[in-house]
Amino acid sequence: MSEPGTATEQIIIDRGRGPEIKGTRITVFDILDYTTRNWEHADIAELFRLSLHQVQEAVRYIESHTEELMPQYQEMLDRDARGNPPEIQAKLDAIVAEGRARRAAAKARQNREAETSLETAGDGNRGG
Repeated sequence: MSEPGTATEQIIIDRGRGPEIKGTRITVFDILDYTTRNWEHADIAELFRLSLHQVQEAVRYIESHTEELMPQYQEMLDRDARGNPPEIQAKLDAIVAEGRARRAAAKARQNREAETSLETAGDGNRGG
């Protein structure tokens, strides 16, 4: 990782899924996504709810480990660009469709209940 005893070493750790900011699940690759788009460090810190110091240490780590990180980062970008395998995408599409159907059914039920309430309220005002 970093030189033993440095601040960067204490902030950037690796728990097996790549270098990340200690105490978070935010990887240096997450930070890299925004630094490559020229985001200000303060904006990145706000987005991820990090301190400016944590972001700066992640950037320092990236800068001092560019040769090893960039091939991994490019592989991640390539994998993302390929999208999901068809069988996974089909499952995701089914989940989304089911969620939409449930929301539509819930909305229809709410509308029916609202109409029933209005009808019931209207019947009470017809007294004679």
